[in-house]
Amino acid sequence: MKLISIAGVFVIVLFLSAAAQSPAVTFLDHAKVADALAKGTSLMAAPNLRVSGAQRTGPGQVEVHDKETDVLYITDGDATLVTGGTMVGGHQTGAGQHRGTDIQGGQVHRLTKGDVIVVQAGTPHWFKEVPREVHYFVVKAIKE
Repeated sequence: MKLISIAGVFVIVLFLSAAAQSPAVTFLDHAKVADALAKGTSLMAAPNLRVSGAQRTGPGQVEVHDKETDVLYITDGDATLVTGGTMVGGHQTGAGQHRGTDIQGGQVHRLTKGDVIVVQAGTPHWFKEVPREVHYFVVKAIKE
Protein backbone atom coordinates (compact mmCIF):
# COMPACT_ATOMS: atom_id res chain seq x y z
CA MET A 1 0.00 0.00 0.00
CA LYS A 2 2.87 2.34 0.81
CA LEU A 3 4.37 1.66 -2.66
CA ILE A 4 1.05 2.58 -4.30
CA SER A 5 0.94 5.84 -2.32
CA ILE A 6 4.52 6.69 -3.28
CA ALA A 7 3.82 5.85 -6.94
CA GLY A 8 0.66 7.95 -6.86
CA VAL A 9 2.47 10.93 -5.38
CA PHE A 10 5.24 10.55 -7.97
CA VAL A 11 2.70 10.50 -10.82
CA ILE A 12 1.00 13.63 -9.50
CA VAL A 13 4.31 15.47 -8.99
CA LEU A 14 5.52 14.45 -12.45
CA PHE A 15 2.29 15.54 -14.09
CA LEU A 16 2.12 18.83 -12.19
CA SER A 17 5.77 19.56 -12.90
CA ALA A 18 5.27 19.03 -16.61
CA ALA A 19 2.01 20.98 -16.60
CA ALA A 20 3.64 23.88 -14.73
CA GLN A 21 6.08 24.28 -17.63
CA SER A 22 3.20 24.54 -20.11
CA PRO A 23 1.88 28.07 -20.71
CA ALA A 24 -1.79 27.02 -20.87
CA VAL A 25 -4.27 24.88 -18.99
CA THR A 26 -5.76 21.90 -20.78
CA PHE A 27 -9.05 20.46 -19.55
CA LEU A 28 -10.06 17.03 -20.79
CA ASP A 29 -13.63 16.10 -19.91
CA HIS A 30 -14.60 12.59 -18.88
CA ALA A 31 -16.24 11.74 -22.21
CA LYS A 32 -13.09 12.60 -24.17
CA VAL A 33 -10.92 10.65 -21.72
CA ALA A 34 -13.22 7.61 -21.88
CA ASP A 35 -13.17 7.76 -25.70
CA ALA A 36 -9.35 7.97 -25.78
CA LEU A 37 -9.05 5.02 -23.41
CA ALA A 38 -11.49 2.95 -25.47
CA LYS A 39 -9.82 3.76 -28.79
CA GLY A 40 -6.21 4.24 -27.71
CA THR A 41 -5.89 7.79 -28.99
CA SER A 42 -4.08 10.99 -28.03
CA LEU A 43 -5.64 13.41 -25.56
CA MET A 44 -3.15 16.28 -25.77
CA ALA A 45 0.43 17.15 -26.61
CA ALA A 46 2.81 19.91 -25.55
CA PRO A 47 6.57 20.32 -26.03
CA ASN A 48 7.29 18.69 -22.65
CA LEU A 49 4.57 16.02 -22.43
CA ARG A 50 2.00 13.92 -24.21
CA VAL A 51 -1.14 12.42 -22.69
CA SER A 52 -3.08 9.61 -24.32
CA GLY A 53 -5.22 6.58 -23.87
CA ALA A 54 -3.70 3.33 -25.06
CA GLN A 55 -4.77 -0.25 -25.52
CA ARG A 56 -3.16 -3.49 -26.56
CA THR A 57 -4.65 -6.79 -27.56
CA GLY A 58 -1.33 -8.57 -27.88
CA PRO A 59 2.38 -8.24 -27.19
CA GLY A 60 4.44 -5.43 -28.66
CA GLN A 61 8.06 -4.77 -29.46
CA VAL A 62 10.72 -3.79 -26.96
CA GLU A 63 10.90 0.01 -26.75
CA VAL A 64 13.50 2.47 -25.50
CA HIS A 65 12.80 6.21 -25.51
CA ASP A 66 15.92 8.32 -25.01
CA LYS A 67 14.06 11.40 -23.71
CA GLU A 68 10.61 10.16 -22.68
CA THR A 69 9.60 8.88 -19.27
CA ASP A 70 6.41 6.81 -19.51
CA VAL A 71 3.87 6.89 -16.69
CA LEU A 72 1.30 4.13 -17.24
CA TYR A 73 -1.93 3.77 -15.26
CA ILE A 74 -3.77 0.52 -16.02
CA THR A 75 -7.49 1.24 -16.31
CA ASP A 76 -8.69 -2.19 -17.40
CA GLY A 77 -7.36 -5.65 -18.26
CA ASP A 78 -3.99 -7.16 -17.49
CA ALA A 79 -0.59 -7.64 -19.09
CA THR A 80 2.99 -8.68 -18.44
CA LEU A 81 5.48 -5.83 -18.82
CA VAL A 82 9.22 -6.47 -18.77
CA THR A 83 11.48 -3.54 -17.86
CA GLY A 84 15.20 -2.93 -17.60
CA GLY A 85 17.83 -5.41 -18.68
CA THR A 86 19.34 -5.29 -22.15
CA MET A 87 17.40 -4.88 -25.38
CA VAL A 88 18.08 -7.58 -28.00
CA GLY A 89 17.84 -6.93 -31.74
CA GLY A 90 17.58 -3.19 -31.26
CA HIS A 91 17.41 -0.67 -34.05
CA GLN A 92 16.59 3.04 -34.21
CA THR A 93 13.10 3.78 -35.53
CA GLY A 94 13.16 7.56 -35.15
CA ALA A 95 14.89 10.36 -33.28
CA GLY A 96 15.48 9.02 -29.77
CA GLN A 97 13.29 5.96 -30.41
CA HIS A 98 14.51 2.36 -30.52
CA ARG A 99 12.73 -0.97 -31.00
CA GLY A 100 13.92 -4.50 -30.36
CA THR A 101 12.80 -8.12 -30.23
CA ASP A 102 13.56 -9.23 -26.67
CA ILE A 103 14.94 -8.19 -23.28
CA GLN A 104 17.63 -10.14 -21.46
CA GLY A 105 17.81 -9.82 -17.69
CA GLY A 106 14.76 -7.58 -17.24
CA GLN A 107 12.28 -7.42 -14.38
CA VAL A 108 8.82 -8.94 -14.95
CA HIS A 109 5.76 -6.98 -13.79
CA ARG A 110 2.25 -8.46 -13.82
CA LEU A 111 0.03 -5.41 -14.36
CA THR A 112 -3.68 -5.30 -13.52
CA LYS A 113 -6.37 -2.64 -13.20
CA GLY A 114 -5.30 0.15 -10.86
CA ASP A 115 -1.54 -0.41 -11.17
CA VAL A 116 0.81 2.46 -11.97
CA ILE A 117 4.29 1.92 -13.38
CA VAL A 118 6.86 4.60 -14.23
CA VAL A 119 9.48 3.74 -16.84
CA GLN A 120 12.31 6.26 -16.85
CA ALA A 121 13.74 7.53 -20.14
CA GLY A 122 16.40 5.19 -21.54
CA THR A 123 14.91 2.08 -19.91
CA PRO A 124 13.95 -0.86 -22.14
CA HIS A 125 10.33 -1.93 -21.68
CA TRP A 126 8.10 -4.46 -23.40
CA PHE A 127 4.52 -5.63 -23.21
CA LYS A 128 5.53 -9.26 -23.48
CA GLU A 129 2.13 -10.84 -22.81
CA VAL A 130 -1.40 -9.50 -23.12
CA PRO A 131 -3.79 -12.41 -22.48
CA ARG A 132 -6.94 -10.60 -23.64
CA GLU A 133 -6.50 -6.85 -23.72
CA VAL A 134 -5.18 -4.05 -21.58
CA HIS A 135 -6.25 -0.39 -21.52
CA TYR A 136 -4.08 2.26 -19.94
CA PHE A 137 -3.61 6.00 -19.52
CA VAL A 138 -0.15 7.22 -20.58
CA VAL A 139 1.69 10.40 -19.65
CA LYS A 140 4.97 10.86 -21.52
CA ALA A 141 7.18 13.41 -19.76
CA ILE A 142 9.72 14.62 -22.32
CA LYS A 143 13.21 15.81 -21.40
CA GLU A 144 14.42 18.72 -23.46
